[in-house]
Amino acid sequence: MIFSFSAFAHQRACAWKQRERQSQIASLPAETSEPLSLSEHKIHALSISQLVAQCKSGVVSPSDILLAYAKKALRAHMATNCITDFMFKESLLIPSVANWGPGVDSDTSISDSDSTSERSLMGVPVSIKDTINIAGHDSTISFSRNINKPASTSSSIVSLLQDSGALIHAKTTVPTGLLSIETYSDIFGRTLNPYSRFHTPGGSTGGGASLLACGGSKIEIGTDLAGSARIPAHFCGLWSLKGSAGRFPSWGSRSSLPGAEGVPILSAPMATSLEDLAEFWKRVVIAKPWIYDHTCIPMPWKEVNLRDEGRKLKWGVIWDDGVIPPTPATRRALSMVISALKRQGHEVVDFKPPDIYHGLKLGYQLLFGDGGQQIREALLPSEKLNTPAMSVLGLLSLPRFFKSLLARLTRHLPGWWRRLFGAGDYVAADFYEIMRSRSVCEERRIICARDEYRAAWHEKWISEGLDFVLTVPHAFPALAHDASEKATLMSAGYTFIFSLLDYTAGVLPVTFVDRASDALPLEFFASEQYHRMNGVARTAYTAYDTEDMHGLPLGIQIVGQRLQEEKVLEGMKIIEASLKKQGHVFVPGNLPSPTAWAESPTRLV
Repeated sequence: MIFSFSAFAHQRACAWKQRERQSQIASLPAETSEPLSLSEHKIHALSISQLVAQCKSGVVSPSDILLAYAKKALRAHMATNCITDFMFKESLLIPSVANWGPGVDSDTSISDSDSTSERSLMGVPVSIKDTINIAGHDSTISFSRNINKPASTSSSIVSLLQDSGALIHAKTTVPTGLLSIETYSDIFGRTLNPYSRFHTPGGSTGGGASLLACGGSKIEIGTDLAGSARIPAHFCGLWSLKGSAGRFPSWGSRSSLPGAEGVPILSAPMATSLEDLAEFWKRVVIAKPWIYDHTCIPMPWKEVNLRDEGRKLKWGVIWDDGVIPPTPATRRALSMVISALKRQGHEVVDFKPPDIYHGLKLGYQLLFGDGGQQIREALLPSEKLNTPAMSVLGLLSLPRFFKSLLARLTRHLPGWWRRLFGAGDYVAADFYEIMRSRSVCEERRIICARDEYRAAWHEKWISEGLDFVLTVPHAFPALAHDASEKATLMSAGYTFIFSLLDYTAGVLPVTFVDRASDALPLEFFASEQYHRMNGVARTAYTAYDTEDMHGLPLGIQIVGQRLQEEKVLEGMKIIEASLKKQGHVFVPGNLPSPTAWAESPTRLV
């Protein structure tokens, strides 16, 4: 079916895609709707290394594994609306899986000499973000003009996974145009956070985060530009690691900003445990991704074990990105990690890096140097983005002289006006000035400024002798639906800055929001502390409600320098071991069933 570009094309395309997805669900075998059996529960509890070992030795078959995860995936979708394409049957038909037999490739050891011929991910269920190409399936980016335009070839990561024996069983939902910390589109509707139907799982890898948190997949392959995998991991109690450009295969993904190389857009896996995340990263790199992806660096996996060395490490802490300070809940999670590390003898210090806010301004200029043209051209008549993204496009489209006037007025009106109307705000004023289209020469100057900024960070990091940097992944826990209008895209600064730097950055869950411990002080919104905040932060803080957020997950972010993926994974292990010695072990909550949510008008945690 071909959709025209008339005023009704958007609605027709959305309806067609919705019918296609419903048809996929209707055609699923009846057994996928049944509860898991005892043996399936045991399969579902296996780690990646155990799954591969048992699948290769013939203890379990790929079809056994797939059925257990198909049941979980269907329940996850019914609860959260997280899947765009169901590929259960298809996942068993790829040659590496279809030729499975008991005892095939029974040597399950993984070494640097292993390759995909050993099927190093045999039987591992993997879901794929809707932006990543799988031959024969749409990669819509939730733009309706991309519906019914299946990819002719698969992305590099999909080819590697299929050769390795992974079970690619689902594609997952994303927000329209991706530039969102919520996951909603006219095509697929709203995706819900598994811990609360009234909160978002984050974006843009929101569908994958919900599917994982519900146990419907072992690994999600997301993408990360400004935290698109790390923020959903934080919101949904998951583990994720964004590497540096060239370390993880990313070729063959679609973007709403194709060709924008000022800030790298990278594929990034997410997992339900640190053990699985580290094992998956290792097995992908050992499979020599540079054979599949010309953009990958031929850099073999290198073992790092800082724990056995016994060396005490130096951790730098960033408390504030200069735009929105962390809320009490996210600050508490970070403080828990700091306290645990100090008790193990590690050195933890406050780190004052080169001005983060300056770096964020460089990053936003690089992202929107086209003036928003690429995204506008992708939208069909009557198709809209979410409110924060539409606000950015609206700002970009204003005449430059008018934005200069707004910047001057916003920056210099007196304090009493600021208290009344939120004027006198340096952040808003700066963005009125910088958010515009750029010439080639202007963009090259910004790239030079970015490189100087990266150099300043490197010098500061080395001079202070840091091993890692710690910070929050986001100023807030998972936001209520539509609250990103208050938080704005500026709330992604804690993750965006490390994408601009091309640093390795991981997220791991620590604890949950507590309505009492994490509440704002009484009369906070009348306090001098609140009124000293910039306008963006003041508005964002009105979305913080611990009574409503009680029980939502809280994570922290750990950062290493470029191409330090193995070291950052090791740092994550050190953090978890330190927390465990203090009696803090993150255990995912009991998530509600689709039936319970359908019957209950209130949030279940």
